Amino acid sequence: MKLFSKSKPKIKVQETKRESFDGWLKCTHCKELVHLKELEQNTNCCPKCDYHYRISIYERLKLLTDEGSFQEMYEDLSPLDPLNFKDTETYKSRIAKAQKKTSRKEGVITGVGTIDGQPTAIGVLDFAFMGGSMGSVVGEKLTLIIEHAISEQLPVVIVSASGGARMQESALSLMQMAKTSAALAKLSKCSLPYISILTNPTTGGITASFASLGDVIIAEPKALICFAGPRVIEQTIGEKLPPEAQKSEFLLEHGMLDCVVRRKDLKNKISTFIKYLMPEKLLKKNRKLSLENLKGAKLVSLEKEIKKTSR
Repeated sequence: MKLFSKSKPKIKVQETKRESFDGWLKCTHCKELVHLKELEQNTNCCPKCDYHYRISIYERLKLLTDEGSFQEMYEDLSPLDPLNFKDTETYKSRIAKAQKKTSRKEGVITGVGTIDGQPTAIGVLDFAFMGGSMGSVVGEKLTLIIEHAISEQLPVVIVSASGGARMQESALSLMQMAKTSAALAKLSKCSLPYISILTNPTTGGITASFASLGDVIIAEPKALICFAGPRVIEQTIGEKLPPEAQKSEFLLEHGMLDCVVRRKDLKNKISTFIKYLMPEKLLKKNRKLSLENLKGAKLVSLEKEIKKTSR
């Protein structure tokens, strides 16, 4: 059956003109002109309408963690192609392209860093790597960092930005939903907090698993959060969804989220929740150990990585 082998239609695609010149960008939301420097200084949010543009995993870590505190873990794990999957191109080829594009082996970075002095286990999904999709290695790295948090008695923060489960790994990718959820259940039994941060977009199997299991679920403004996207639902039920139906503000009104927080306020909000939810004994103990653990640790230079990815 030639399911994926149909030749692509020869349609002439007209490229749209670039909406920027001499360092200026036309905001895709409010259509106002914004200087790129101004955008960078405002945590990549439009200063006119506060539209939150995507940021890299290193920019995210810089915003959330204390300077010079993030230590990456499990960075050597790489994806395989056990199914020899092929659609319009092979899965191995897609992996190679994504690795070359991002200079990373997989679509998530995991490690430990401090947030206002509190050691925290952190996972950040990388939308630039195959749409942040969850395959076996993404699920394994997230499970390992959760298990590390249990052994070291740390809170967990996971930042989601994903199109869902990775179709090229079929049932193997779906199994990661159960695996990460089981690890979080163990974390909960240890009375350790898990804070889930949903960014634009968080969809599919990610929404249906660990992203929705936080003790506190926070979203950035105007983030698309859903299982199936608006076009799929409209085609299925034959009706249009209400405006902004799958955006974070709508979900907050209907009880799926605990709060919607602007990007520049995220670190303070996470720190407040950790202090509130963590047992007091562990807070004091972890603060004492944090500086000792950082001595001699292999720390990630976030500034250096941000410069690399912005080239």
